[in-house]
Amino acid sequence: MQRQTLLILFILLLLPDKIFAELAGSPHDFSNQNWSAGQICLPCHNVHTDVVQEDNAPLWNRTVRATSYTVYSSPTFNAVIGQPGGVSKLCLSCHDGTTAIDSTDGVNGSVFISGDARLGTAPGDHHPISFVYDTALALEDGNLNDPATTASGLGGTIAENLLSDGRVECSSCHDVHNRNDFLPFIDIGGGEDRLCLICHISEPPRGETDGL
Repeated sequence: MQRQTLLILFILLLLPDKIFAELAGSPHDFSNQNWSAGQICLPCHNVHTDVVQEDNAPLWNRTVRATSYTVYSSPTFNAVIGQPGGVSKLCLSCHDGTTAIDSTDGVNGSVFISGDARLGTAPGDHHPISFVYDTALALEDGNLNDPATTASGLGGTIAENLLSDGRVECSSCHDVHNRNDFLPFIDIGGGEDRLCLICHISEPPRGETDGL
């Protein structure tokens, strides 16, 4: 953990202009809000934070509550799914609407997310998250590409570039740091539908996931 934290600090010191430029003007840029102290990184990260550190986000600066969620359920869903975890839990620390956006550094805020970005505690009507996506699941489902061998469009395989600890998480489709300038989705070229077809052999009808 200490080594990972030092690496993050080194990157922040080495490439500050690039990191700020990627986030500037994006939906995750809160530097124009009084509670952010005019900083881009502070709403999520803080070198001197007193908040308990999260394994998936060194220098994490936000409150992560032990919230119980109503998760995705479907008779065609072949994977085993439980409560959101990993990086998805960090995303939900804003997007479930139970914790204020300005709840940072151990201080409870009062500004809550709203509109379509507020998923609530029943994100089960969205694409499922926090489940293992591996070769066995692809074979069982029949409409999924093998994540171990299928190119992600980002230089490696699905498993290498789009999964977190072998799991589908929010970050499998969404780019919180705006590195590809294509918010709210990761840009692999060809638009949003092509991203779906990296994992799905054929695109399911809107509102359905055809197994996922």
